[in-house]
Amino acid sequence: MALAKITQVTGRAVVVPGDDIDTDRIIPARYLKCITFDGLGEFAFYDERKNEDGTEKPHPLNAPEHQGATVLVSGFNFGCGSSREHAPQSLYRAGFRAVIAGSFAEIFFGNSTTIGLPCVCPSKEDLAKITAWAEENPAEEMTVDVAGRMVVCGGKEYPVALPESAWEGLVEGRWDAIADLLEGEAGVAATMGKLPYVR
Repeated sequence: MALAKITQVTGRAVVVPGDDIDTDRIIPARYLKCITFDGLGEFAFYDERKNEDGTEKPHPLNAPEHQGATVLVSGFNFGCGSSREHAPQSLYRAGFRAVIAGSFAEIFFGNSTTIGLPCVCPSKEDLAKITAWAEENPAEEMTVDVAGRMVVCGGKEYPVALPESAWEGLVEGRWDAIADLLEGEAGVAATMGKLPYVR
């Protein structure tokens, strides 16, 4: 099963500021009852974007200039808290194709990588510059160069950290472990046929 090679993401960015943004803020628990992840995008950051009566609160994701943004920029320890895979799924289905933050919770990072949502980390100083540029230039595009491990915006390049295993999986189109397993189905069957306790 061939997967897309994710070598770079280019699009407009939106900043959702703050450190320690947990998965309950990204997708409230009451939306975890879904059978599939379809439709989760509309509930990303729901309680931060909406009042109880459904009217909108002031929030970067509600701003007209950020509609259609595909790169999310945030602070440190993004995606902490519970391990719900619905969090990256909701961001992906809301249209985001890359996340830039100072650091990520490990399970959130893994869940993101396995759906082809690259999460990259610039230095603290560079994150501040990227954040400032994104806030000042909402109509301009930035590029998350996954293959080159850098963010490009405002004519400048900022190196980012991306673990080798995640980098390799994304750029080689092997980011989904289940797809990888299915691709090797013939090899699995051959190995099973040699095991006496399986016959």
